[in-house]
Amino acid sequence: MTISSLTNSIAISIISSLLLFTSLSSSSSLSPDGLSLLALKSAISSDPTHALTSWSSTDPTPCHWTGITCDHTTQLVTSISLPNKALSGYLPSELASLLSLRRLSLSNNSLSGPIPTQISSLQKLTHLDLSSNLLSGSLPECLINLTHLAGTLNLSYNRFSGEVPPAYGRFPVELSLDLRHNNLTGKIPQVGSLLNQGPTAFSGNPNLCGFPLNSLCPDPEAQNPNNPNRVFSNPENPRNPGVGFVSDGGRKNGSVIVSVVSGIAVVIGVVFVSALVFRRKWRRSEEGRMGREEKLEKEVEVEVSEEGQKGKFVVVDEGFGLELEDLLRASAYVVGKSRSGIVYRVVAGRGSGGAGAMVAVRRLSEADATWRFKEFEAEVEAIGRVQHPNIVRLRAYYYASDEKLLVSEFIRNGSLYTALHGGPAEPSPLLSWAARLKIAQGIARGLTHIHECSPRKHVHGNIKSSKILLDDDLHPYISGFGLARLVQGTSKSINPALKKHNLNQVTLCPKSIPSSSVIYTAPEVRVLGSKLTQKSDVYSFGIVLLEMLTGCSPESGLENDGKGLESLVRRAFREEKPLSEIIDSTLVHEVHAKKQVIAAFHVALNCTEPDPEVRPRMRTVCDSLDRIKSQ
Repeated sequence: MTISSLTNSIAISIISSLLLFTSLSSSSSLSPDGLSLLALKSAISSDPTHALTSWSSTDPTPCHWTGITCDHTTQLVTSISLPNKALSGYLPSELASLLSLRRLSLSNNSLSGPIPTQISSLQKLTHLDLSSNLLSGSLPECLINLTHLAGTLNLSYNRFSGEVPPAYGRFPVELSLDLRHNNLTGKIPQVGSLLNQGPTAFSGNPNLCGFPLNSLCPDPEAQNPNNPNRVFSNPENPRNPGVGFVSDGGRKNGSVIVSVVSGIAVVIGVVFVSALVFRRKWRRSEEGRMGREEKLEKEVEVEVSEEGQKGKFVVVDEGFGLELEDLLRASAYVVGKSRSGIVYRVVAGRGSGGAGAMVAVRRLSEADATWRFKEFEAEVEAIGRVQHPNIVRLRAYYYASDEKLLVSEFIRNGSLYTALHGGPAEPSPLLSWAARLKIAQGIARGLTHIHECSPRKHVHGNIKSSKILLDDDLHPYISGFGLARLVQGTSKSINPALKKHNLNQVTLCPKSIPSSSVIYTAPEVRVLGSKLTQKSDVYSFGIVLLEMLTGCSPESGLENDGKGLESLVRRAFREEKPLSEIIDSTLVHEVHAKKQVIAAFHVALNCTEPDPEVRPRMRTVCDSLDRIKSQ
């Protein structure tokens, strides 16, 4: 291009901009939101589908334009939805003037350039979908200023580069974050809500590493030839050379690395192309010796041809409508980790603007790898038969030699522990006495059913407030039933070293001590080699009940006598402390419930008797709590 032709092009561009400005200035009838949208139209260099033809400066309002939605009362623009229009151009900074905008969807176009930083002015924005474009530059850290962004942030299938900003950890956990298939690099920040994202949020970025991806970040020390513990490449696994051996007593480095996606862990979103072949079959199974009732169980046999492994996906709840393919396409978010494995919140079948079906998928820890299919099938189906309104329902499971998944219903409102004590970034909510009594009665009914529903005399084995899930109506659900048997190789006995403290001073609710399941564990089970029993479940329930009555964490009291909350409350009653010094301070004003609270304390103390023979059965506990309601 000659200097003359370049000068002419610049002149034409300037003249065009001046003509647009003159046109906009003369269009005094068009609303300010309409003028901002015309700036977007001006930034579009190609509109082959004529999506913006109806956008005219002569209109008084843009509310009838293609892709635009307005508030009926204020006539302010609340949504821009122009996906799949083959639009080329860039995002103008004038979009920041649409202060009532709640949804911006420009996916599947050919927009290029960076995201303007001014977009952080859209304080009412809840959904931002710019996926499948040609956008580039670094991920704007300013997006964290979109404080109402809680639905979707989808920047996938673009050309963004650089690292994931650690500030993105401040996004709410419920936000659906999607950064797939960009050119992002570096380690995923292990902070905030980023820890709750599944691998689907980050896959397709070859130079991105760290949890929850299955790619290790390079360790500078490990690459030092003078470091005796450096990691050597694994010749048997050239695609993942970082997983090898460490010269530390012959330990494998892989033994301390949690492989989030392995084998059928594609169920949480990582799909091995051309690796899956589905074969469905229906089989009849005899259920019970009496009546010879027959049921149909849907099985999906999956052959992972790349690994030469086979697995089975079995639906145990006939009301479960999701197929394995739905889970393969789903978005997944880490919501919990424990010795039994990792739990994901999986949102399957989400369409445009749809909520999608939500389930919980627990990936069992690798200690369960010794299970044979028939044994695992019998154990899981026994779990599936334990159904009660206060027990989380098992919906399906997947078995392979190196991967085992449990699919259950997802309870949305968090755990009882969070309801009582709050989360890391949120204060604890106020639970009335009526709500606490209702929760306690529901837990008791569910645990009673576990104990009485089968001649096998089931034991839960890990009752604690974090295992009690609540829905929006504060209806309690016991989770984790059956995991104590499924996860083998983890110690079922505990030998804690509890440090003694000054016995002369009693302090309720001292500063938090690191949580430990040992506080919920009955004394007789803390002895090495002992077994979990139904009476140890009763003890654990008693600790949960004391937790609900006092509002204190179960570790309270360790600073005083080393024995925890149960000993602290028992001592307070022995010394005839005023009730106001024992119960949760938020319940002090509920004077009418004093007799009920005292009765509940007596139930809890009976449950936590040191001698298991003295403790009541859960049926007795359940009846006692139900009588409190009628007092």
